[in-house]
Amino acid sequence: MNNENSPVEEIIEVLRKAPKVALFSHVSPDGDCIGSMLAMGLALEKMGKEVSFYNPDPVPSNLRFLPAASRISRELPNPSPQTWMFVDCTDLQRVNLAVSQIPSETMVLNLDHHISNQFFGDLNWIDAQACACGELAVTLISQLGIEIDRDMATNLYTAIVTDSGCFQYSNTTAQTHRLTAELLDTGLDLSGIHHNLFDQKPLAQLRLLQYALDSLEIHAEGQLAVMSLCLEDFQKSGATQELSEGLVNHIRSIAGVEVAVLLKEVGPQEIKGGLRSNQWLNVNEIAAHFGGGGHKRAAGCTLGVPMTEAKQSIRSAIEEALRLGRDH
Repeated sequence: MNNENSPVEEIIEVLRKAPKVALFSHVSPDGDCIGSMLAMGLALEKMGKEVSFYNPDPVPSNLRFLPAASRISRELPNPSPQTWMFVDCTDLQRVNLAVSQIPSETMVLNLDHHISNQFFGDLNWIDAQACACGELAVTLISQLGIEIDRDMATNLYTAIVTDSGCFQYSNTTAQTHRLTAELLDTGLDLSGIHHNLFDQKPLAQLRLLQYALDSLEIHAEGQLAVMSLCLEDFQKSGATQELSEGLVNHIRSIAGVEVAVLLKEVGPQEIKGGLRSNQWLNVNEIAAHFGGGGHKRAAGCTLGVPMTEAKQSIRSAIEEALRLGRDH
């Protein structure tokens, strides 16, 4: 390929030529990865491509309303297309895949907005300034010459509205609003989307929130808030792991808190941490210290230790970062 072309132009060239494309999104799927993947797939089908959708986990209940969501499979495509596109994935581990599982002749396309992306694709379009991978998907679909219809727009709007925190996070830009306006012009059901995404919470999720709030600890002179959930909390509440998504934002809003953390036990000595910051602390750097990553204001990591040790390690790292931030 012509190295003078931008990654977008090269990706477009590959997609135009590919008769079949497999699309992948990350574990513990959210609105951005699912919405962006589905929109890209629907656009490619409009071009006459044969498309398959893959995610290793079930689609969360609040995202099952999305057009084509029922087509997402937890089985790898067989036979495998020669073009694979990863959407909103920092690395292959986010899809529970290893390099050895990708056929050698496969062209791997990597579309993402995480600052911690590992550039694992043959072609990588990574824009850490985008508030959501959905922004990149809107641009890519448009540059492919495909008119965005209502179904695509519903998926893309979901991608953007969820990853921007309903347009309140610091990664929201004027471009975010311009792209969103284009989606609204398709006549999508705005109130219906918001009802499904934000107003239909399973009772088990609220019970899980109860357990999480019972564990709340405040440290660093009120700047750090930490919640934790053990496997027993999930069992007692009847909640699945997916229902813990977003719970950390409840303590992020506590006055004076700069960093909010939710630690959840997903297996024996396997603790997943979700980190959020409000104004200035780069939680991506904290998560990277533990082998994770994400964004400056939202990141995650996994620790292979008991909950008590994970909590102490995360707390110490964040308190040190907060102290250095104050000193500088």
